[in-house]
Amino acid sequence: MATNKRISDEPAYVLHRYDWSESSLILEVFTRHYGRIALVAKGAKRPTSSFRPILLPLQPLHVAYGGDAEIRTLKSAEWQGGHVMPTGDALLSGYYLNELLLTLLARDDTHAALFDIYDHVVKVIASEHGEVLQAALRTWELLLLREIGLLPALDRQTMTLAPLQPDARYLLVPEGGLRQAGSEDRAALTGAQWLQLHAAVQDGAPFTTTLRACADMMAELKPQLRHLLHYHCGVKTLRTRQMMIDIQAL
Repeated sequence: MATNKRISDEPAYVLHRYDWSESSLILEVFTRHYGRIALVAKGAKRPTSSFRPILLPLQPLHVAYGGDAEIRTLKSAEWQGGHVMPTGDALLSGYYLNELLLTLLARDDTHAALFDIYDHVVKVIASEHGEVLQAALRTWELLLLREIGLLPALDRQTMTLAPLQPDARYLLVPEGGLRQAGSEDRAALTGAQWLQLHAAVQDGAPFTTTLRACADMMAELKPQLRHLLHYHCGVKTLRTRQMMIDIQAL
């Protein structure tokens, strides 16, 4: 719900920005305590604006805002430091995180735990440890789906509630959840692997434990999570994913 009280010193990330007038911007912002919100940054496009070098994606901010309309007014924004703007594949990966949030999160729906996970993933993306980038993306997909209630239980078959057998193979499908795989399902994981992921996403520090779990099964997880996300987003291919494909084809 919209509020007319002023919010100060709120941890936030800019997900997207739109032109609103010759000098102002509309921002889609992910905040820790208030979820995804829309803010107008008046005068942000002016060369002398203090907002101009700060209101960038993938940069940790503290913001202050107020107003009682659906789009509130940004009062201040302070960069919290820590890393410079990612480039290349890391930048596209960051845009991918943001596209998922913009598509799957309703405005004004609080997700403090998801904000903290996002913060962890952005720090990995912005680091020079490119070897963990894919594991961080799979971790983000799993934990995003869990936090918004779209990830089925990973310790049993969804339709029958039958427990998983450690050596049997299972597949995660959009309309059926976790089911036993057929011989043609090459991307399937064993019951033991799904049980490992189930324990990881339920852990008190899910980012770290899920990142470690995903590292050994990324090739199988990627197509399954992609199909599930596309199904819930209502698209065949996300824009950022298509951009990556187009760039690789050049």
